Amino acid sequence: MSLDVMSGEGGGDGSGEGKGVTMRVEVDVPKCVASGQCVMIAPDVFDQREEDGIVVLLDEQPAPELHADVRESAVVCPAAAIRVVEK
Repeated sequence: MSLDVMSGEGGGDGSGEGKGVTMRVEVDVPKCVASGQCVMIAPDVFDQREEDGIVVLLDEQPAPELHADVRESAVVCPAAAIRVVEK
């Protein structure tokens, strides 16, 4: 499994915060294994369904202050079900 994180222009430190970088988050729901790592790291962006724990995307275009947490969520996802696209 590979993580698909695409980075665009954003500055030297790669954080993108405050530099006009936009982020779009995509989840591949069928790949989700309901580990909940994304929810623990970025609860403003991800949640889980009550019945089975599968990921629910709350914010497809999170605010810049959430970008680092979303990136971390994508990296730690055991199913590689989170895709981050930045421009």
